[in-house]
Amino acid sequence: MAIKIRLRRQGRTNRPFYRLIVADSKERRDGKYIEMLGWYNPVQEDNNLSIKDDRVRYWLERGAQLTEKVETLVARAAPEIIREKRERERAKRAREQVKRRTRRKAATNK
Repeated sequence: MAIKIRLRRQGRTNRPFYRLIVADSKERRDGKYIEMLGWYNPVQEDNNLSIKDDRVRYWLERGAQLTEKVETLVARAAPEIIREKRERERAKRAREQVKRRTRRKAATNK
């Protein structure tokens, strides 16, 4: 099951209001969800975003993926979460690179 943190559209016609939710990627956009993490109101000028940073961190640690729009919203509300996410990705790539190098050396030494 692929878990995504994405937007769920609410509100009336021409007055959108979005909720940041955690949902299975196979569910419909406005379908069933696991947990609500915040909201975003693009119509409102100021104070138009609220995100529960601790819950976003929790779900990212559990393997949830951010959609592009949600990533920009989280970066705006809590940039440290995105920074941590990128650092984890860099560390993972570095570990994989070390593994590849050791495999290549082992293969050339045989």
